[in-house]
Amino acid sequence: MKQRDFEQRHQQLWQQLENFLAGYRKNTATETGSDGRVDDLPASYRRLCQQLAVAKERQYTSQLIARLNQLVMDCHQRLYQQESVSSSRWLDYLFAGFPQALRQQARFVWLACALFLAPALVMGLGSYSNDALIYTVMSPEQVLQIESMYDPANRVLGRERGSDTDLQMFGFYIKNNIGIAFRTFAAGILFGLGSIFFLVFNGLFLGAIFGHITRVGFVSTFYPFVIGHGAFELTAIVFAGAAGLHLGHSLVNPGNQRRRDSLRGAARESMKIMYGTFLMLVIAAFLEAFWSSSTQVSIAVKLAVGSFFWLLVISYCVFAGRSRPSGPAIAGGRP
Repeated sequence: MKQRDFEQRHQQLWQQLENFLAGYRKNTATETGSDGRVDDLPASYRRLCQQLAVAKERQYTSQLIARLNQLVMDCHQRLYQQESVSSSRWLDYLFAGFPQALRQQARFVWLACALFLAPALVMGLGSYSNDALIYTVMSPEQVLQIESMYDPANRVLGRERGSDTDLQMFGFYIKNNIGIAFRTFAAGILFGLGSIFFLVFNGLFLGAIFGHITRVGFVSTFYPFVIGHGAFELTAIVFAGAAGLHLGHSLVNPGNQRRRDSLRGAARESMKIMYGTFLMLVIAAFLEAFWSSSTQVSIAVKLAVGSFFWLLVISYCVFAGRSRPSGPAIAGGRP
């Protein structure tokens, strides 16, 4: 192909990129501008690199190669800056945006906490004093399985490892925990009733386990096992419930908005919590697979580290991000 034909074929893309980059340097670039529109900069950058390689191979004029080379470098710099901005937004979200979102929706967080802890406390005390009460929420087979998981005579703690690998259990815990949190959140669309149900049910289920295992005397394995990852897992379930309650409230009390618009706004606000919730569940799964189940770590160390995790999570939710203004880092509900 002659150079003239090559330039005519790709001139439109080069001109679009040059217009876009020129606007960006003037701090006026918008990726939706009519002249400077670049729908997919990474894909355009890859095509540009291929065109530069072809121009060099075919030994086109030095002016054309210099133009393409400069354009490649400018696009690379622009992409690199985008990645830096994206990373910065995520860091801002982790260190400020997530705890700010929790505090902004504190009434839903406290309500979710009450809906989870009150049934757990009642069921825990009841199962401790009455050995038959646990069977109202669990089958006899499930009770035997729970007892087996925390029996001090067992070789491993927690769930049986069919594959005998912590890594596969890490994947199992992620899937299981995120599934519970997502159901608790998404069920909020049923005017909040779904989230209420899952919070209360999970509270009853957890309280029954705590009360029963304490009653049978497996405290030396149970509490050291759950205290570490529980700091992230249990709080994350409460946060997911709070996000679901926010969805439900937007439908029950939309104010002057249409319910659809109210739900859309609540969903954006709720996702500010859900991104952090999913991250907490990944941390919890990691700890449950690699730390909580370890039989090499002493009980005292597990209790001390678990207490530290609880203090860390609570301090993070209460104090993190207070010195930073809220808003831009998580505008639109996405970090």
